[in-house]
Amino acid sequence: MSFGMNRVELIGRLGADVTVNHLMSGGRVANLSIATDESYFNGSGEKVDKTEWHRVVTFQDGLIDMLERHAKKGRLVHAEGKLQTRRWKKDGEDSDRFSTEILIVPGHKVQFLDKPNGGNGARPAAEPANGEAMPAGGASAQGDDLGSEIPF
Repeated sequence: MSFGMNRVELIGRLGADVTVNHLMSGGRVANLSIATDESYFNGSGEKVDKTEWHRVVTFQDGLIDMLERHAKKGRLVHAEGKLQTRRWKKDGEDSDRFSTEILIVPGHKVQFLDKPNGGNGARPAAEPANGEAMPAGGASAQGDDLGSEIPF
């Protein structure tokens, strides 16, 4: 028996607002472009910053509705999906073309990690063991209206 797992998780910034296209079948598709950054030191000891761009696609209507409202350029986002490679031929060319993208299907998600409208306050990385939410500053959130900060 053969077994495999196809799962991708990214945390990065949106390179553009979401693009939603209508399909001939009547459905819709949403396309996101997510940038991830990494740094390393080359052989000369110089710091090198590298940006990798990822295509993210979903056909889920509810998720597309949410993305239309909230997926704006620059937002910090966590995307969970699976890799998919499409193959096609362009008219007049003999060779195949390929595109690898991250497909968001039911059971996977897109989550925003910052506040809308350019806010830089990220959600806390972890919650204390007793389940009481802690703001990024570390003070107790008792009595605060946490619902007012949730963007959707």
